[in-house]
Amino acid sequence: MTSRLDYAHAAPEGMKALGVAHSYVAASGLGKALVELAYLRVSQINGCAYCLDLHTRALINEGFTVEKLALVSVWREAEALFSERERAALAWAETVTRVAETGVPDAEFAAVSTQFSEKELADLTIAIGLMNAYNRIAISFRATPAAVKRAGKV
Repeated sequence: MTSRLDYAHAAPEGMKALGVAHSYVAASGLGKALVELAYLRVSQINGCAYCLDLHTRALINEGFTVEKLALVSVWREAEALFSERERAALAWAETVTRVAETGVPDAEFAAVSTQFSEKELADLTIAIGLMNAYNRIAISFRATPAAVKRAGKV
């Protein structure tokens, strides 16, 4: 895969603005592991190789096991590996990412609201929206995953 455009160079102020949102989410109090888990699930749905590589590595650094990481995309079948809060975040990440299909049903909102305060839910939704934006940028401009670069395949 060949990179199409260095978007950080082409639009530094735009990327800086996204960085401000990223910093906000990081300081929101949701916890790095939970945010990274949501980022990973969004990136799986969107098929963003660059972000899958990045967030998988971040979750390994947060202590996630290979077994748990391998089952994120099928978390409902492996729910015993995920806390109630993680399952709620994963379900919310899925429905918000697929908003055009789901319309984000009231039942999904009610379920996630049992695990997150209003502020936490707003922050989680900001994180999900942010990762959807990053995925669209990375996919559109063919950002190269770090693993591919390290393998010398670029």
